[in-house]
Amino acid sequence: MRDHFFMKRAIQLAKNGLGTTAPNPMVGAVLVHNDQIIGEGFTSAFGGPHAEINAIHAVSDKSLLKEATLYVTLEPCCHHGKTPPCVEAIIEHHIKKVVIGLLDPHEKVAGKGIEKLKAAGCEVTVGVLEAECREHHKRFLTFHEKKRPYIILKWAQTEDGFIAPEQEFRADTAEPYWITSTLSRQLVHQWRAEEQSILIGTNTALIDNPKLDVRHFEGKNPVRVILDRRLKIQQPYHVLDGSIKTIIITENTHQEKYQKQCTYEVINFDHELVQNICKVLHKHNVTSVLIEGGTKTLQTFIDSNLWDEARVFIGNSKFKKGLAAPTLNRPLFSKTRIQEDKLQIFYK
Repeated sequence: MRDHFFMKRAIQLAKNGLGTTAPNPMVGAVLVHNDQIIGEGFTSAFGGPHAEINAIHAVSDKSLLKEATLYVTLEPCCHHGKTPPCVEAIIEHHIKKVVIGLLDPHEKVAGKGIEKLKAAGCEVTVGVLEAECREHHKRFLTFHEKKRPYIILKWAQTEDGFIAPEQEFRADTAEPYWITSTLSRQLVHQWRAEEQSILIGTNTALIDNPKLDVRHFEGKNPVRVILDRRLKIQQPYHVLDGSIKTIIITENTHQEKYQKQCTYEVINFDHELVQNICKVLHKHNVTSVLIEGGTKTLQTFIDSNLWDEARVFIGNSKFKKGLAAPTLNRPLFSKTRIQEDKLQIFYK
């Protein structure tokens, strides 16, 4: 139970890295001496120190480290990347015991960090609160174990099951038609800040002209991923404004139509479309993606059985006719209310 207590704290700390560490995992670390926490840390924004290093730096009396236990949600790295290996720092400070939540599936780690710790005389325990650590590290694990990003589907629909009204009820200019409340939309911007990328289809870009940023929440803008099979989207649509890194996935190879501020990837749209999209995102080291529509794009992911969770808002309105929402035949995991809106969560 003692180990569980400190590992829970490590997981709690790790959540502070959500939205900033990717493609690195958001790890939490706790240093304990005589049942007292002497240092804590979580992974800094990508390129910065890892959780173990931050926890070590937080210890005021470094002499205590020789008798300390390190609790860490994921196996410490043992390879040089943007930062030196955490294993070397643990060994250098003679930390005698390391308790690890789960193994790192990254091919450069995958048990090698534990081997080095043991070879240096460190006592290592693996698998403490493993299920909780797996849930926390789901984005990183999905990327390395399934070779694709963690996929979150999100949409808003009316009480009678429509995702958008018919065109006659929309403004003449391309802009979103809001189904949910301001508070719900702010929550969506928080979700965008938490994920590494956001994806929409051609029609959503043309009809709604979204910015796909986090202007209603403080955080990092996700990479915009736009499906534009025939390059129908041209200036002055927001997704082409160059303000955010944008990947255009297309089948059009005529590079004279490419916008210099965007990155283009050519795939086959007629065969294994979702799998091809996932390959592109994996190539770009994208560990998570929020799919925001429209119905055709969302349903394509659902029908391909390539998704991990779905977040569905139900607004307090009815259209009677319009564009039908996606069909998702999965048991409801949870539901809550946000003002007059309902939020339903599903897992695959």
